[in-house]
Amino acid sequence: MDESNLSFRLMTEADLDAVCRLEERAYTFPWSRAIIGGCTTVPYRIWLGTLPEYEYHVCQAFISIAVGEAHILNLSVDPDLQGRGLGSQLLRQCIDDARAHEAAQLFLEVRESNEAAIRMYVAQGFNELGRRRGYYPTETSREDALVFGLQLRLDQI
Repeated sequence: MDESNLSFRLMTEADLDAVCRLEERAYTFPWSRAIIGGCTTVPYRIWLGTLPEYEYHVCQAFISIAVGEAHILNLSVDPDLQGRGLGSQLLRQCIDDARAHEAAQLFLEVRESNEAAIRMYVAQGFNELGRRRGYYPTETSREDALVFGLQLRLDQI
């Protein structure tokens, strides 16, 4: 597989089933179909990453951009393809999209136990800003989220 062939497009209504399938494969506690469908009716941008050798998209990200701020709400890569740089490319797509829409900052939350994702965010210049206690469900309780941010426009500091 040549990860350099990853291309991006925005989700359409026709993609809803495929987006839900990837969500279910990528997460122990996936977003529901109702939540994902609702994201298509508000001004979220849902990026899908595709590779020519696959008949389906292999990664996806939900991003909200409003009033000078952007927030990555969900970023996932097909579990069979993780660790190959697809998430980093998708993250850069989100950063470019936020900049193109004149966002000054980009924020996200990540499970404190998701060390691979944390390394990816730090490598892309994100800084840890805080913690949301009990933000994510687990099999037995709740897990904290780390809040990360990236300054996109230096004139906004």
